[in-house]
Amino acid sequence: MGNKINPLGFRLGFTQNHCSLWFEERDYSEDLREDERIYNCIENYVQHIKSSINSSYGGITRIEILKQTELISVNIYIAFVNLFIEKKGQEKKKKKDDEEEIKQLRKEVQNMLVQSMLDSVNRKLVISIEKVEKPYREPKILAEYIALQLKERVEIRKIMKKAIELAEKADVEGIKIKIKGRLNGIERARKESAMQGRVPLQTLRAKIDYCYYAVQTVYGVLGIKIWIFV
Repeated sequence: MGNKINPLGFRLGFTQNHCSLWFEERDYSEDLREDERIYNCIENYVQHIKSSINSSYGGITRIEILKQTELISVNIYIAFVNLFIEKKGQEKKKKKDDEEEIKQLRKEVQNMLVQSMLDSVNRKLVISIEKVEKPYREPKILAEYIALQLKERVEIRKIMKKAIELAEKADVEGIKIKIKGRLNGIERARKESAMQGRVPLQTLRAKIDYCYYAVQTVYGVLGIKIWIFV
């Protein structure tokens, strides 16, 4: 039973909140599709930037949507602002303040969403971007790091050991990593796991961050699961 329960959904109302907050009595399906379009627009924007700068890091840890009567607020939590600013072959500029970089990124994302969703969004759209101070405390960032190393065919246990070290430097209480698939090109699928510290998955009061990430390699698709006890 524990293998089939999402750790985040299991803790809703205790230590986790919904990423999308709104109330609708009649057109629930339309609001749900609107959320999906917002997520897809931002994800497509991230993929475009990643391809333009040849990077495997997405930088975005999570997206929160708050809908009101005449307003849609989209909060984007980002880890690596510089990856989005220095792109498309531009020369590296002098180091800017984080506030200026975030302001520029906010403007680009808002313009992209307004242009691509002109027919679907009837309310005012406000984009808010916050920088994550400790990126490697976020399971999605660690998963992207592991995915990059897997594509470069680094040894599995070495990857997990380095990821655990990065998480420990970010002051986490515990971390658990599982990787499954055709590891190192072996014909038969297998799984590797590593754990450091405490990860109390059955304790609802424990704040657990969880991420599942699929990575495409030359051997096939590998699955990465990360639990972090914050």
